[in-house]
Amino acid sequence: MNELLHYYKLPGRVKAFSTTRHGGVSEGLFGTFNINPYCGDAPAAVAENRRIVADALHIQPNKIFLPHQVHGVTCRVIDADFLRLGKVQQTTQLEGVDAVMTAERGVCIGVSTADCIPVLLYDKVNNAAAAVHAGWRGTVQRIVEKVFHHMECAFGTRSADVIAVIGPGISLKNFEVGDEVYEAFKAQDFNMRLIARRYAKWHIDLPLCNRLQLECVGVPQQAIQMTGICTYDHVDDYFSARRLGTASGRIFTGIMLT
Repeated sequence: MNELLHYYKLPGRVKAFSTTRHGGVSEGLFGTFNINPYCGDAPAAVAENRRIVADALHIQPNKIFLPHQVHGVTCRVIDADFLRLGKVQQTTQLEGVDAVMTAERGVCIGVSTADCIPVLLYDKVNNAAAAVHAGWRGTVQRIVEKVFHHMECAFGTRSADVIAVIGPGISLKNFEVGDEVYEAFKAQDFNMRLIARRYAKWHIDLPLCNRLQLECVGVPQQAIQMTGICTYDHVDDYFSARRLGTASGRIFTGIMLT
């Protein structure tokens, strides 16, 4: 595999993708293609990689928006008012945010992951989109459900009109967790028979957890794309914090209305 962006097929005037580890200028454990400025990579490398993504999308680098994520459930709308802000103000607005959504054309929104689950939502009727960072903490707080309801309020989104992508993330067999994580999911009424399996320790199926949330709000099963890519197993092509450590690069999973 040597592709720069792994694209997802969605109907309508939209581009959706995840970055790979190939085609950039970052070095070491950030190598080679990281656009996340919050994980310790060299700023010049991050800026150049961002330019490469922007060129591939035919937009300016300042039209790519990714938040500084904190494993919470805050969602920020990238609208005309946000776009009128200066760069510093925009950065401040994206601090502590784990999901972004927009109905603006020509801007790319996305989230950063390295084993956590990226989820894209596209409202094909109202031409609106969201990108969600769902680690286990966000997943157990049902961030995908919350973001869908934000889209309902902001754009009039209906579940029947949503197409979703569950991007590269850690798989059930590789996501070993402590008893406290198992109990956190159990306390939030997740179906533990479906999402958990006991090996030497408990394992949780994060992609399935997020799929079940989409189904819970009414997104049709056939409208949910599962990449099935395990970042832990495919660390040569995608960043994995469990394999590389947290001082490493991040996958950027983005969506842009065109």
